[in-house]
Amino acid sequence: MPAHSRPYPIVDRLIETFADWLKHRREIVEMCQFDAAEFGRIAHDLGVTTTDLDELVRQGPHHADELRELLKVLRIDEAAIARAQPLVMRDLERVCALCRHKAECDHDIADGSLADHYKAYCANKVTLDALEPDFHVEPAPARH
Repeated sequence: MPAHSRPYPIVDRLIETFADWLKHRREIVEMCQFDAAEFGRIAHDLGVTTTDLDELVRQGPHHADELRELLKVLRIDEAAIARAQPLVMRDLERVCALCRHKAECDHDIADGSLADHYKAYCANKVTLDALEPDFHVEPAPARH
């Protein structure tokens, strides 16, 4: 439905947010139904510890949104990393999801200073610095 034909966009957004929350709660309940061995196998298959997997599930589907923003401002091609080095991409997402500097990062995203400040707190800094030359996206040519 186009935005102009939605009579109550704020209410619609609240309903969508609540639906996302309910879905996430169901995922947590489902995860809790696994026995320890099965949960351990899933964690192993994903290449993470059971503690990390538990935390990742609890954080929900937007656990690494900050990473996507950071890759954009650094002009690093996320899709290229995922194709060429999927384990590196998974590790970048895991580190971002488990980061304790989300508030600082979100603030820098909001005020447009992420590229200038991320190195002071980002646990992915070393990996991103190593990736930049291989996955850097060239700026579009200027139009005249």
